[in-house]
Amino acid sequence: MKILMVNKFLYPNGGSETYIFKLGQQLQKMGHEVQYFGMEHEGRIVGNRAQLYTADMDFHGGGLRRLLYPFRIIYSGEAKKKMRRILEDFKPDVVHLNNINFQLTPSVIYAVRGYEKKHGVKVRLVYTAHDYQWVCPNHMMRISSTGVICFACRGGVYGQCCRNRCIHGSRVKSLLGTLEAKYYAKRRTYGLVDVIVCPSEFMKKQLDTDPLLADKTVVMHNFIETDALRARDAAGDGAEAENARGAAVRDYVLYFGRFSEEKGTRTLLAACRALPEIPFVFAGSGPLEEEVMRETNVENRGFVTGDALRALIAGARFSVYPSEWYENCPFSVMESQMYGTPVLVSDLGGAPELVQAGRTGELFRGGDEQELTAHIRSLWNDPERCRRYRENCRHINFDTVEEYCDKIVRKVYT
Repeated sequence: MKILMVNKFLYPNGGSETYIFKLGQQLQKMGHEVQYFGMEHEGRIVGNRAQLYTADMDFHGGGLRRLLYPFRIIYSGEAKKKMRRILEDFKPDVVHLNNINFQLTPSVIYAVRGYEKKHGVKVRLVYTAHDYQWVCPNHMMRISSTGVICFACRGGVYGQCCRNRCIHGSRVKSLLGTLEAKYYAKRRTYGLVDVIVCPSEFMKKQLDTDPLLADKTVVMHNFIETDALRARDAAGDGAEAENARGAAVRDYVLYFGRFSEEKGTRTLLAACRALPEIPFVFAGSGPLEEEVMRETNVENRGFVTGDALRALIAGARFSVYPSEWYENCPFSVMESQMYGTPVLVSDLGGAPELVQAGRTGELFRGGDEQELTAHIRSLWNDPERCRRYRENCRHINFDTVEEYCDKIVRKVYT
């Protein structure tokens, strides 16, 4: 098959980019031809034969180009035009959309359907929902200025986004987000896709509140890298198991990810202060980095990847994932368990679906500082329970990228 992968960022930037790169690599190994369309960027690592990309849009930068952004984030004529040219050149069987709103815009959907009509062909149009953009204008179902979880826009009541200044606390940005949501809802644009891949049952439940989407959603939890599975399966018991995983279990609690409000970093830091006898290791970066550096029992390793991150995960007594928004299907929760490290996870969103509570980890009420502190203290003071959880992690199963791609080709692309 010929598959065109569409995502606004074509460089390593987050979970959705990890998803499209790994998915594309495996599809190519299976004999499929994969090309990519998105924004041009100096860090771009994938592309298309026609060398067509939209201009980079940096909403945080300056310059005269920003004056045009309000007109381009709702409907991008540039993206639609270049998408048409790629379709003419590549002639894909499948167009797989990922994060497209604001930078590329859903104008690319119309490019696909226009190409079909012109040539009398059928292109399978697939969308993977990495966030809640199609039912919530700020994509997080969370009011950024207050941290309050919010369902107000479900059912198409998008004016709440502007009233609550949901997008970066800005009334102007929130107004643009509201207009974008109303525009595509009125045109019934999202109903033009064939299948919506939801990486969690929670995501499916939210999208199904829109009757236009409800009969198109399927659940496919994210995949794990084969290396993680091999590392786990190579492990035995006791000290040999720790060596096979690449590190001995050391005395620290691990958090790895973005240092930000919505990730629960501030709540976790409060727990760290309440537990001065427990050493914590943080790995990542973000706007709360200065606050992380202030804590005397927190060691900040910075942004860590590859073998260094795998060793850090495998060496922790347990890891904490304290997110305070409705996470979809976080790779980090899966990775931790696949490297044999139990997880303490917020009960919000799709993350709890990945944990066997009481077997491979535990859940706590998202945003509850006292409950998080109590769980950390309890787990830390019970090494035997952590050992049992580590052993149980060896028996948990997630799809490998090979298994995932086999399913998506059979059940989604055809």
